[in-house]
Amino acid sequence: MSAVTTPRPRADRSGAARSGAPRPGASRPGASRSRAIREPLVSRTSAMLVMAVFTVYFLLPLWWLLVASSKSTGDILTTNPLWFADMRLFSNIGDLFAYRDGIFLRWLGNSLLYAGLGGAVATLLAAMAGYALAKYRFPGRELIFDVVLGGVLVPATALALPLFLIFSQVQLTNTFWAVFLPSLVSPFGVYLARIFAASSVPDELLEASRLDGAGEIRTFFTVSLRLMSPALVTMFLFQFVAIWNNFFLPLIMLRSEELFPVVFGLYGWNNQLNQIPELRGLVLIGALLSVIPLIVIFLLLQRFWRNGLGTGALK
Repeated sequence: MSAVTTPRPRADRSGAARSGAPRPGASRPGASRSRAIREPLVSRTSAMLVMAVFTVYFLLPLWWLLVASSKSTGDILTTNPLWFADMRLFSNIGDLFAYRDGIFLRWLGNSLLYAGLGGAVATLLAAMAGYALAKYRFPGRELIFDVVLGGVLVPATALALPLFLIFSQVQLTNTFWAVFLPSLVSPFGVYLARIFAASSVPDELLEASRLDGAGEIRTFFTVSLRLMSPALVTMFLFQFVAIWNNFFLPLIMLRSEELFPVVFGLYGWNNQLNQIPELRGLVLIGALLSVIPLIVIFLLLQRFWRNGLGTGALK
């Protein structure tokens, strides 16, 4: 006796496919594509909005400073603070340069000397120290690097009073060296130089230079410094800005007005506004001119600065 088997009914897949009916839980390709396009658009719009807000936040004080610097002393407080009244910008600059036999130009030159020369020497010293910590093996190397990292965490204001006591013992207060010598120390520069030297200066290249008969000093100045140039520019920019904006150290070290940097000199004028109201306009135009060197140096060295920061971040 033979068993009779009945075939199972099969689902009409072709009919379902032809009808175009979506299966339960399946998402439409068009909807997912539009959602994928909409999400980046929202993200980009939000990012642009945040950047626009911060741009206005940072540029608005500069705009106000430019507008106020173009006004007379009487118009500063009586006219629209964000728009021009009587354009006297160049006249105010001339008055600033002529006030007290051009003391502002002396302050500006002092700041350029402190920040320019101090930043360059500090960058060189930090590069040499960071290079040594990265490329040479010696006892206590990691301990020294840990001490340098600890120096990064110490605020400069905490060191101002000890520095004053040390310099007063050697009769160096109220001198050029009282501001210049402390500016040569840059723990962050040493840290950045070590990170960059370890990643950008190959050991094979140093060995090849030694085999060619070059000494360690010549190898450093002719080979390593060129490879570390992006980091050097970054270190110089940070040190230049730090020295330029340094206020507390000149406050406790200097008494002679001829040695003042521009930031501290303008602070002294600002404290005299109650006695000499005419100084208000000079303080504003002086503050505007004191910002220009920082803007110029950042624009000139921007490409190297970004490369140096990127390498440090990747490391």
